[in-house]
Amino acid sequence: MKATLKKDSIRLIVVLAAAFLMSVNIQSFINAGGLFPGGAQGLTIVVQRIVLKYTGISIPYSPVNIILNIFPIYLGFRYIGKRFTIFSMIMVLANGFFVDIIPAHAITYDPLLIAVFGGIINAVAICMCLSVDATSGGTDFISIYLSQKKGVDSFPFILGINTVILLIAGIYFGWEKALYSMIFQYVTTQVLHILYRVYQQQTLFIITDKPAEVCDLIYRVANHGATLMHGEGSFEHQNKMIVYSVVSASDTRKLIPAIKKIDENAFINSIRTDEVRGNFYLRPRD
Repeated sequence: MKATLKKDSIRLIVVLAAAFLMSVNIQSFINAGGLFPGGAQGLTIVVQRIVLKYTGISIPYSPVNIILNIFPIYLGFRYIGKRFTIFSMIMVLANGFFVDIIPAHAITYDPLLIAVFGGIINAVAICMCLSVDATSGGTDFISIYLSQKKGVDSFPFILGINTVILLIAGIYFGWEKALYSMIFQYVTTQVLHILYRVYQQQTLFIITDKPAEVCDLIYRVANHGATLMHGEGSFEHQNKMIVYSVVSASDTRKLIPAIKKIDENAFINSIRTDEVRGNFYLRPRD
């Protein structure tokens, strides 16, 4: 009970910090450069600016963002996890609250600097949420849903979905802003690939004299089995065992050093895997 309370307290603190960081990014970079982030946030800002442009009415951020998150939140509750979704809802609500109360303050008006550094800060905020099993809402829910159902790295698809949002932004606010927004979203996606690797997979080929110990390690760390194959060295013609397994890319950081401790002479080949079909275990979000 105490351990759960402590974990949830840490999750709450990180989620609120991420919400504040994302809100500052919106008010200091995105709005200053007239850019459009991806997902529900981007759609929210598009709606705000269209209404302001054609009616002169400045509508608050929170109500629009909450409405656009209704379907993704439904996916979260039904397919991903209730506690995961609750903390994500806290992120959505807190982010909207902070955006509506934090005054806009431009750090720079250079659109390229805004696109690059705004994208980096946006990725850091999203990664903070993901690291404690939450999201910033919108397409993050859809991304995780596709990853769990299809077993593929779905982050590249987010960029494609966001392109549709940018087409709308380009029509109403000019293609220059839309193009800089594409840079913003691309930077966000690439930084996420670097910082958060749970939904990426790696294929491991391990040539070792201690295959049983290595297989046991893989199962304990990654909850995955492995396949054993017989091999023969081309130089000394000695029989070798090859351990083959596909694991989460984040688990390789633990596995590779641990394998070298078991067998310091082990030969390890780690290959990025673009898609996995079949029974691939992903840890539950709650």
